[in-house]
Amino acid sequence: MTLRNETLEARIDYASRRLYVSASTATALAPFEGTAGESAAGQVLEGALSAANAAALRQTFPNLRPAPIGRNRVAVGTGDRIGLATCGHARAFQKFGDGVVPVFAQQSIREMDRLGRDVQSVLDDATFGCVAAGWTGPVGADCDHIKSTEGIDRGLSAGFTMFTLDPGDYVADIRPGITQAQIDGLPWQDLEDNFDAFRARYVGRSLDLNGQEIVIGEDDIYGAAVKYGRCIVEARRLYVHLMEQASYEVEVEIAVDETAFVTSFVEHFYLATELRRLGVDWVSFAPRYADGFEKGVEYLGDLTILRDNLLGHKAVADAAGGYKMSLHSGSDKFSIYSTAVDATDQLIHLKTSGTSYLCALEVVARHDGQLLEEIWRVSRESFVAARNSYQVSADVSKTPLTLTGVDLPELVAAFDSRQILHVGYGDALSSLDMHGGTLGMRLDAVLRENHADYSSVLEGHLGRHIKPFRPGL
Repeated sequence: MTLRNETLEARIDYASRRLYVSASTATALAPFEGTAGESAAGQVLEGALSAANAAALRQTFPNLRPAPIGRNRVAVGTGDRIGLATCGHARAFQKFGDGVVPVFAQQSIREMDRLGRDVQSVLDDATFGCVAAGWTGPVGADCDHIKSTEGIDRGLSAGFTMFTLDPGDYVADIRPGITQAQIDGLPWQDLEDNFDAFRARYVGRSLDLNGQEIVIGEDDIYGAAVKYGRCIVEARRLYVHLMEQASYEVEVEIAVDETAFVTSFVEHFYLATELRRLGVDWVSFAPRYADGFEKGVEYLGDLTILRDNLLGHKAVADAAGGYKMSLHSGSDKFSIYSTAVDATDQLIHLKTSGTSYLCALEVVARHDGQLLEEIWRVSRESFVAARNSYQVSADVSKTPLTLTGVDLPELVAAFDSRQILHVGYGDALSSLDMHGGTLGMRLDAVLRENHADYSSVLEGHLGRHIKPFRPGL
């Protein structure tokens, strides 16, 4: 596939790691770096998949420049831990995602650091993938789960347009029976508030949550304040920094999903109301929903309970000013997508990530069984430590120690081994092999050599994620 406009045509060769650009005039090639020449059709240039050439592509094809998506358009973030998945992602959107805005560049600072990637390469790899697929639609770029101003600065330096602010480290573990000392210990000055004003705003207030009325009582709102008060201060601090430093239009998501505590409707309302009062503006919000979201596998909870949970959170969002609900850990939750779209009136942002890595391992299973066995060994050994960062319940004892005689594609698909591979990516890809390289380098080589296969697998698998979110279905 190629991407073309009225002045030039560009294509990517992943096996050789090269960009090829052809144009009728040398002037059109000026933004690019590489070796230029002439052909029967005009001017040609061969260059590396470099940051300069990615920037030149975004200059030449305006649709490749990330832009804010807004509150009213459904979006799906695909994520790419390796940097070779976007072509397959784009093909999935081309076939199944009419009307859905893709967020191809989506990765957390945590994942970037684990893999030794930088924010610029995440964005650039997405750009090259779009060219390889001939993508002509809009794109978003999400610097995900930001926990520091340094992370914000990194995202801004590369041109990310969405910043998912994650103050989850400041969520308190509350116990029944909130004490006056806990209330008095809240950061009232930073909240620009006092207890009497806070109490008057909330106690006795009625919320209509999809036909169910909830009257906010003292215990509920005091618990919400103790649990999330410092979280609000931190979210505002990050937001203020972003707004002060951004030199172009950006948008914000607030995420408190990666905590051990489910977010109640009253807590959601308190968070949203206080953030609004303090001047924070956002387009999407990710609470911790009803339990059942684990990495890389189907939803494990009760679908009826989840539907009621989504309906309630959507009602809170409407009552608090209107914004999209964001669904994290959304990979492979095929049973819930239609329910989620219906419950949120399609005002939703789905995030997937690790499933594209698992698709890569599916390709490796077919083309390099020895590499998969080495990745499995490291992932299995590191699982006990790695699982602390994720919601998973895999049982290592139910998985094979070695892969002799094991059906490798089935290993990638099975529940326990799938989660082990999912969360073990960091240790596995950075692990050294006997030749002085890393398993990640070998994986990169296999995927580049078999990029058409990888893109085909992604097109079908991500297409199953995207299709239920199309407007009008």
